[in-house]
Amino acid sequence: MGITAKLANATAALGVLIGLAFGTAGIVGLQQDTPPVAPVTAPAVPLQLEPAPPVPAAPTPVERVAAPTRIEVPAIGVDERLTGRGLKADGSLDTPDYGKAAWYSPGPRPGEPGGAVVVAHVHGPDGPDVFWDLARLEVGDTIRVHRTDDVATFVVDAVEDVPKEALPYDRIWPATSEPLLRLITCGGKRLPQGGYPDNTVVYAHLVALPGVSVR
Repeated sequence: MGITAKLANATAALGVLIGLAFGTAGIVGLQQDTPPVAPVTAPAVPLQLEPAPPVPAAPTPVERVAAPTRIEVPAIGVDERLTGRGLKADGSLDTPDYGKAAWYSPGPRPGEPGGAVVVAHVHGPDGPDVFWDLARLEVGDTIRVHRTDDVATFVVDAVEDVPKEALPYDRIWPATSEPLLRLITCGGKRLPQGGYPDNTVVYAHLVALPGVSVR
């Protein structure tokens, strides 16, 4: 499968990430919004709702690197075990529990061509969560992803907050053969009812593997 086709599938899959928010509704996956329905008079007619469309999984690269096991972000004190998460039956992201981090396993692994994605909560029921300080990262900060047989080091290129309905899919999963990493959590000012209006996205590129200079 070519890079263009992979990007198309990956872009669709990333739609599940826009709901990484804590609130009474928990974390929301990719769901089709249903407009309000006016009350019906007798005889009542059962309301038929359209199911949420399934989200295509990102393609598996032909050659895989070792699976990630842990992430370190020294500048913000993150040192967390990683688990792989995919999609639920309804097409929404199977997000990590509060206090944990996860990598999007249907997509590229950290160190493979394309954008590998790691997600965690910014806030949980007990207060600040794993990616609470993610927006404080600066260009040049390092991120280390431990894998089963080595450690991949990434350097931050940019950090931005974007509205959840306007995630820059082309930057998160670009059509490239370069190994990239994206860290994603909720962003913006926490809403009174809970949850966040934005996503914080950290963009990073691979700079080194043990004994190998990448760029």
